[in-house]
Amino acid sequence: MRAVGQVGYHARVTFSLSRVALATAAAALITLTACGGGDNEATPETTTPTATASASVSGSPSASASPSESVSPSAEASPTVSVTPSDDLSAIEVSEGDVPEITVPAPWAISETTTEVLTPGTSEQTLTDTSTVTINYLGVNGRTGEVFDGSYEGGQPAVFPLDQVIPGFQKGLSGQQVGSRVLIGMPAEDGYPDGTGDGRIEPGDSLLFVVDIISANFEEATGEEVPPVEGLPTVTMADDGPSIQIPAGVAAPTELQAQPLIKGTGAAVTAESTIQVRYRSWVYDGGELLEDAWRPQAGQLSQLIQGWQQGLVGQTAGSRVLLVVPPALAFPDGRPEATPALEAGQTLVYVIDLLDVQNPPAS
Repeated sequence: MRAVGQVGYHARVTFSLSRVALATAAAALITLTACGGGDNEATPETTTPTATASASVSGSPSASASPSESVSPSAEASPTVSVTPSDDLSAIEVSEGDVPEITVPAPWAISETTTEVLTPGTSEQTLTDTSTVTINYLGVNGRTGEVFDGSYEGGQPAVFPLDQVIPGFQKGLSGQQVGSRVLIGMPAEDGYPDGTGDGRIEPGDSLLFVVDIISANFEEATGEEVPPVEGLPTVTMADDGPSIQIPAGVAAPTELQAQPLIKGTGAAVTAESTIQVRYRSWVYDGGELLEDAWRPQAGQLSQLIQGWQQGLVGQTAGSRVLLVVPPALAFPDGRPEATPALEAGQTLVYVIDLLDVQNPPAS
């Protein structure tokens, strides 16, 4: 299992981002998850299980998506039925509404993974092969025409990185706009070539998914640039990340300063949010680089220093934020055991890209 990346300096001094999934739904993503490595290094992806589908797999990528009577394979269905694969999705019907239904002339199969946009999104953001997505979906077996998986009824969207799921999902969603509803048809080789072992998906079965793309992480800060504020450190961006210049003759602020540099258009951070970020930090006095964590990593905001908890609430995904954090909201006693060591009473400067924000469902 790959672990969620932790904030490096905070990890060394126990103020770490927890090794939690980007959202609770991600923890149960088994059936859509492809085989993966077993390293524990910090990675840009959300943590998801990398087990292969097996007889013990529930058939659901979300803990809330549980099987119902309609999920059970039909007694008449047989994987030995000969089906001529279709070249397109023209025979498939999808109902409108918040919870779609798929009508399939079963037994049905398709020759290659194909995507049809049912409702185009209005966002300028498009998915990549490595995007971490938040979606609702419904899965139907083309052989039986029956639902085998879904997230709509459970009310909990699924969250996972596209490079850690079955190939058909990655192929079908990469390049699509956030906000779109799409229909994906995939042959067995892009789904579960060997079946799932529980009878719901047999070897050779083609699969259909209707997917509502709710949101996705950003690769970098994206949005409207915000004019810099006089008296705060200036930020210069290069290909390898940010650097700062401390204003000459200006004492460190005694109160928290939270200044957006780029205003993103994504979800707003709350006290309960799980965030994906990349960042660098410096000591205000002298401008020494303290931590270089300019790589995506995720964790719960509530686990971080008070300066982050107070300064990031209300900021939006896609934003780049400058934080100037006084000692009382960071490490008032310093961290002499850390590498590099931090003396007591130091004000810290952070430049943070908010790549994704996941909030718990409304109660």
